[in-house]
Amino acid sequence: MAIKSQVTLYHNPRCSKSRQTLTLLQENGIEPEIIEYLKNPPNKKQLNEILTMLGLEPRDFMRTNESEYKTAGLDSKDISRDDLLNAMLENPILIQRPIVLANGKAAIGRPPEQVLEILK
Repeated sequence: MAIKSQVTLYHNPRCSKSRQTLTLLQENGIEPEIIEYLKNPPNKKQLNEILTMLGLEPRDFMRTNESEYKTAGLDSKDISRDDLLNAMLENPILIQRPIVLANGKAAIGRPPEQVLEILK
């Protein structure tokens, strides 16, 4: 029987790592709250909180290989932190995935096993 817990998964069902992370959580008896972040992206406050929990700056949290990153010129060092956050909010595909939130902590499921550390 799966335990409903205070675990949130920012999920993209088309991403293999995201699917693997969901399966890993379920195999450990956890049914996370699933947020399909491409449809329901975090707001700016939530994004800042996730970055703080991860100890990352926006650029470190962005998928720099996405065409939106290059098209918007986000590789320029002159772009402010606030502008990078806004770019992720406007184009959630730029947000690294999957993200698991639990116990006041956050982890990126790359590799998926990395999320188990915050569940202890």
